[in-house]
Order: sequence, then C-alpha cells, then structure tokens
Amino acid sequence: MSATLDQAYAHVESVTRDQARNFYYGIRLLSGSKRSALCAVYALARRIDDIGDGDLSQAAKAIQLAALRQQLRSLPDPASTSDPILRAVADVGRHFPISLAAFGELIDGVEMDITGRTYDTFDDLVGYCRCVAGSIGRLCLGVFGSDGDQRAEGYADALGIALQQTNILRDVREDLLSGRVYLPAEDLDRFGVTLRLQDAGGCLVDRDGTLTALVRFAANRAQTWYAEGLKLVPLLDRRSAACCTAMSGIYQRLLTQIADDPSRIFGQRLSLSGRDKAWVAARALAGRPI
Repeated sequence: MSATLDQAYAHVESVTRDQARNFYYGIRLLSGSKRSALCAVYALARRIDDIGDGDLSQAAKAIQLAALRQQLRSLPDPASTSDPILRAVADVGRHFPISLAAFGELIDGVEMDITGRTYDTFDDLVGYCRCVAGSIGRLCLGVFGSDGDQRAEGYADALGIALQQTNILRDVREDLLSGRVYLPAEDLDRFGVTLRLQDAGGCLVDRDGTLTALVRFAANRAQTWYAEGLKLVPLLDRRSAACCTAMSGIYQRLLTQIADDPSRIFGQRLSLSGRDKAWVAARALAGRPI
C-alpha cells in the first residue's frame, strides 16, 4: 500500500469517526481491512448525502451529483484519482465484492430528495428507501461477506430499508422544517393527519392523537423489516455479525422509544446517549441480544 493510499484510508476513518455518530459504534467492532473498507463506504455515502442536504441550489446539487456519478464510472484503479475518499473506495473495490453501482442507486435517491419528491404509497417509499439505504446494506454485505448465501443480499436490503424507516420517523419534524415529507400520502389519509407545526420552528401538531397513531403504526411496520433483515446476522462471521447487530440495534432501540412515546419526536430530534450506544455495541460484540 502506498503512502498516498495509507493517507486515503486514514482520511476515511477520520470522517467516519467524526461524523458517523451511530454507525461508528458498529464499524469499530470490525478488525483490520474490513473496518477500513466500511469506513471508505461510509465516507463516500456521507459525501453524497451532504450534497443533497447542503445549501446549494437544486441545479448546483444536480451538477455535483452528476459529476460524482461520472467519477464513479472511472474508478477501476485507485491511482486514477487523487481524491482520498474515491481512492479508498477504488481500493476497496479491488479487495471486496462491492458494486460501485450501489453508490449510483444512492445518488438516485438523493436526486429524489433534491427535487422534493413525495410518496403516494408505502411501496413508493420502499423504492426510495431501497435507493438510499438498501444500497448501503448491500455495500456493507460486500465487506462483511456471507459465504455466497443467496439470501444474504435480500436480508441486507431489508435491513437498510428498516433503518431508513426509523430515520424517517425520527426526523418527521426536521424534514417538515426543510420542506420534505416522506410519510406516504396513503398513511396520512388513513389516519387523517395533516403534517403541520404549532408555529415556525415549533412542535408538530397532533390533533386528537392521530399523528401518534400513525407513528405507532409506521413503527410497528418498520419492525417487520427489522425481523426480515436481521436474518442476515447468522450468515456473517463473528465480527461482522457484531457490527451489523450494533448498527441495527441502535436504530431499533430508537424505533422502540418512538413507538412507546411518539410525542418524543414532535418537538426535537430523538437520539440515544453515548452510554446507551456503547451498551448496545458491547452486547453485540458479546453475541448477546440487544
């Protein structure tokens, strides 16, 4: 490994350590090359997300995403780029069976975000979740490995979709403040919910408990995706299983808290404490239930 490649991996590990507030608790349970590889995957995914969430105009974001998509098409050799994140990802692609096309799916999903797309049905939302999160699940699987079990990719996809549903529920208020609505129109109509705030920057309005009922319904539905996705864990080696269990366990505990008391997300962004995340990671490493 050249010094430049060493620096590239050091960079992606620094990005992941500083910015992956939930995922790093799982990633650090991996050892050696797998940890470095997953840091590279995270760092590139974060760059794509940051373009979508940035302050640039829609047109400027589209240009940046298109440029990144083109760069990913020409990454067979780590030496073909001086960008540390792309260099690390290119090297990962040489040593692990990851598909760079999955990053293209993530870009597809972020393009949906920047155009302000909304979702009529839950199936429509699943398509979005598959782009922005199922793709990451499949990339992680390429790093974890699963001895060629053909079921693994479907499980990884389902687990990513479960995590994204948790994100959507946790961030309903913040997304609304940004002009985004991810909850499907059919769910809003079914429960008689119109998403609105009490005032600018205020709490979500929960008329007659309808939003509470919707959030609990959506949380229970997301749990069925976790049940399917977590079938991946027995197919992984011990360290990869611990990483997967820790990352998913943090989000599943968030989802449980949301379902227990939906009002916790009406006025602020819910998160687990560092102590709780460390507890989840420790149990995952020990192979104990979360």
